[in-house]
Amino acid sequence: MNASDDHYIIKKTDNLIEACYYIKKDGHDPLWRDHSSLNTSLPFLLTQLFVVLFVDRILLLILKYLRQPPIVAHILCGVLLGPTMLSRTSFSRKYIFPHKTILVLETFANLALTFYMFLVGLEMEFTLIMHAGSQVVSIAAAGIIFPLLFGFGLYFMAVTKSDHFDSRGSMFWAIALTATNFPDLTKILADLKLLRTNIGKIAMCSAIISDIFTWFLLIMAISIFNGQKYNAVLSTGIFILISIFALRPTVAWLIDRTSRGEIISDTHVWFIMAGILLCGLATDACGSHSIVGAFMFGAILPHDDTVRTKILERLQDVVTGLLMPLFFLICGLRSDLRYMFENTPWEMVLIVIVMSWVAKVASVFFISLHYKMSTMDGLVLGLLMNTKGVLALIVLNTGRNIKALNNQSFPLMVLTLLVMSCLIEPIIALANKSTKKITRHMNRSIKGSEPDTEICILACVHSMRNVMGTISVLHLSNGTNDSSLSVFAVHLIELSKRSTTTMLIVHDDKNHDEGRYNNQSKNETANIIRAFENLEKTNNAVAVQTMSVISPYATMHVDICSLAEDKSVNLIILPFHKEVKGDGRMGNGNSNFANVNMNVLTNAPCSVAMIVDRGIGSKMFDSQEKFPGNFARQIAMLFIGGPDDREALAYAWRMASHPDVCLTVARFVAGEQAMDLSHDVSVNREGRIDDEHIEDFKDKLMSNIGINYTEMVVHNGEEIIAAIRSLGEDFFDLYIIGRRQGEISPVTEGLSDWGSCPELGSIGDTLVSSNFALHSSVLVVQHYVSTDAIHEMADGSSTCSLGVGTKHDVQRYDF
Repeated sequence: MNASDDHYIIKKTDNLIEACYYIKKDGHDPLWRDHSSLNTSLPFLLTQLFVVLFVDRILLLILKYLRQPPIVAHILCGVLLGPTMLSRTSFSRKYIFPHKTILVLETFANLALTFYMFLVGLEMEFTLIMHAGSQVVSIAAAGIIFPLLFGFGLYFMAVTKSDHFDSRGSMFWAIALTATNFPDLTKILADLKLLRTNIGKIAMCSAIISDIFTWFLLIMAISIFNGQKYNAVLSTGIFILISIFALRPTVAWLIDRTSRGEIISDTHVWFIMAGILLCGLATDACGSHSIVGAFMFGAILPHDDTVRTKILERLQDVVTGLLMPLFFLICGLRSDLRYMFENTPWEMVLIVIVMSWVAKVASVFFISLHYKMSTMDGLVLGLLMNTKGVLALIVLNTGRNIKALNNQSFPLMVLTLLVMSCLIEPIIALANKSTKKITRHMNRSIKGSEPDTEICILACVHSMRNVMGTISVLHLSNGTNDSSLSVFAVHLIELSKRSTTTMLIVHDDKNHDEGRYNNQSKNETANIIRAFENLEKTNNAVAVQTMSVISPYATMHVDICSLAEDKSVNLIILPFHKEVKGDGRMGNGNSNFANVNMNVLTNAPCSVAMIVDRGIGSKMFDSQEKFPGNFARQIAMLFIGGPDDREALAYAWRMASHPDVCLTVARFVAGEQAMDLSHDVSVNREGRIDDEHIEDFKDKLMSNIGINYTEMVVHNGEEIIAAIRSLGEDFFDLYIIGRRQGEISPVTEGLSDWGSCPELGSIGDTLVSSNFALHSSVLVVQHYVSTDAIHEMADGSSTCSLGVGTKHDVQRYDF
């Protein structure tokens, strides 16, 4: 056998590449050409891994700013490193991708694929389709049937009928076009903040149905084409049934019986990893593919948050970050786009791409119109259902493995998937941006709401420690039959960076998804739900819907703000990030919570209130009256002026209507020396608006015996503190103040120098750190302003005022 200088004889056709390799034994082998196959393969594998990781990460960084999903960077990386570009060179064939190393590379790629499909099964939310209606089923069916037919037709139209033409390839084209990759779809929905919209829910449910059907078709195709049609189909079906009805409860029982309380040990994790390999081996022996068994094992595992977190800690980075790029590299090495274009007219390439795109988008679009969806929503849903990912590539690679797809048909469909993936997210983002412009800056506040209308509040909690204080504020918000409260109670849960999806779970009678958490998380979530449901039961004018937002702390504010915008809420209530000690003083805080609060304050589409609970929650059920006026709760509202104070005053006025509340409003008026410091036109305008609100407030006091109003003349921050102290030390259960971020007032001069919590404003920060209000809770209110206006504010001193409304005679104190 003759050989070339690089030790190969290569035979290349439109269907395959054959390479013969021989060992040269002259004792002068260069580096990486040792006689041991192990010593030869390992350095090449390390080189290939380094190259693909480096290129892949560079592409991810670049394409991230172009709103491209990660799958685009992965596919493009493989194409660039394949025979289309790099591996065509003699240097690459000799030192990076020699043909003798491809088998080792494919082995590691398939191992990575096995573990990756286990993670996909672990993340799959089958509960989403438990209550799928006819609309979801119809959309999923339309997204399967028409692409399936188009795939068959396009294959016979586009692929040249040569001696190596294989009609079986049409099956794999058709199956690839039916796929809607659920993990990639979820990432796109999370990026575009569409998870909790109606379109997002329909897309996810339909995607799961579509993926299940795609898996069924793939298993059927593998079984039919491997020569043992009936045995393979039957044995794989039996394995799936055993997994669902026998293996699933057995694994759940073993984990429950052997875990130490809430702790899942490393032993459990390693046995689960062994189970992945065993199930993969079982389905491979059945005649299908190892990825089927791995996927099923992930799908049947208990959706327990501890189990999931432990497994992700072990597998996520290694599989998705280190090994999966090898799978995309294999796809790229099999995709010679130059050869494909040489044998396929560019017009035909364009037709295949367009028709593959139109097949699912158009079918879903027309079905959506049948269900009375808007034209834009139908188009967005069609684009979402056309999301492709690893599953479609698995289908194509399976066809390539059995030589049903050749060097023309395989790269043509890979190119089609790449183009389709590139366009989806930018188009949806553009359409979504244009539709949101109408409502983006609509006024959402307590003060701006119409009288005797429903008030919508988004109440956020991180744990049970935040619940009672938040519920107390909601209780004092005084939902009535004329002006009811609609409360969206949100449990904020950190999503680990290793997780692959961001999910919103709505807790109602039809969807109790508590099974995905461990016992501790499940119990805490259940207790939070129960506490808010009790609020609804004890007040007929309060409607509560509980949710869990699972998101990384870095982007949690985006989920909160988008949820607030979707629900058109008037107010977001946030818990303060520091814990309160038994003596009422502030303990250590959680910096992640603080960052979430600051980001919400900056980007909120409505007004925001932050509660510092120093006993208001426990006092809610305390029947002891503090003074003989039959008022169980004493609230003080401190008013200096500005939009935040006016919003705080409006909220305090609503609380004053509660039969258990006695409200005291203290307005601090700048003395003559302080007034001389500023003659700004905008300040004067704000002052006139403040006067109008105060006068309107005083007009309402005449019939309210539980409201007191006081004016105090002050000149600086020190006198304000003295004035607040004079109202009564530890007398009030709750202070309500405006945050007044970016507003400068001479009467608060010097207070900001002591502040450590800018989210509370200067007065709020002073109250929280003071000794005379150790057992008084504080509610800091920020009025809704547009994001642009917030960024234009100065980042300097932040002052706050506490507002409370009341009637009675006006007293003036000069200091």
